[in-house]
Amino acid sequence: MKKGIVLILGAQSDIATAVTEIFAKSGYDIQLAARNIDKLNKKKHDLELRYKIEVTLFEFDALSLSSHNLLVDTLPKIPDIVICAVGYIGEQEESERNLVSATKVFRSNFEGPANIFSKFANIFELRGNGTLVGISSVAGIRGRKTNYFYGSAKAGFTTFLSGLRNRLANKGVHVITVLPGFVETKMTRGMNLPDQLTAKPDEVALEIFNAIKKKRNVIYVKRVWRIIMILISIIPEWIFKKMKI
Repeated sequence: MKKGIVLILGAQSDIATAVTEIFAKSGYDIQLAARNIDKLNKKKHDLELRYKIEVTLFEFDALSLSSHNLLVDTLPKIPDIVICAVGYIGEQEESERNLVSATKVFRSNFEGPANIFSKFANIFELRGNGTLVGISSVAGIRGRKTNYFYGSAKAGFTTFLSGLRNRLANKGVHVITVLPGFVETKMTRGMNLPDQLTAKPDEVALEIFNAIKKKRNVIYVKRVWRIIMILISIIPEWIFKKMKI
């Protein structure tokens, strides 16, 4: 028995791949949206063959507002769940020197995801049900000199999700904020990440799946990150600005 439809934005990312697998295995039909859907054809056929579900592909570019409109207008069925796995870290030093690079970071992590979620929020509100899952970052909790372009964009997205959750709380629409911490993906390849603080994409996917079932609001994939970020948040600014983090 089919359980519903899940739309995954940014479907080519490692986290999106893991999320797709867990929902497909559980009997959900899948809508995959990405910039180059030709790369998703093999995945589509594999999922349909293994899980006997329907998988549809859609062109979607988070940086193109016309792409957002086209996606919403061409969906044959409105999904029950929308999960945004769009993200782009960029290079901090490059963003400091280059406005184009900085703008790409801002738009990829905040403007694009917030805009497409606004569209689905309105649709879900009118319908009276639906779930929105936004993958943000602990980097948005406090700005650090090593990644404050990325962090500030994620801070904006986290605040947006919080406001959206507040707005839709009594409208039958559930909004979840995911704060994974470090995740072992293509995007973080080459970084020296501590094992105890680093999650696998499969762990992130499982936490998202469970959070939807349990109607949770804000989730940390590794529980230790909640403690770490509380401690970082309470450090006085006069001390924090001198720290080498």
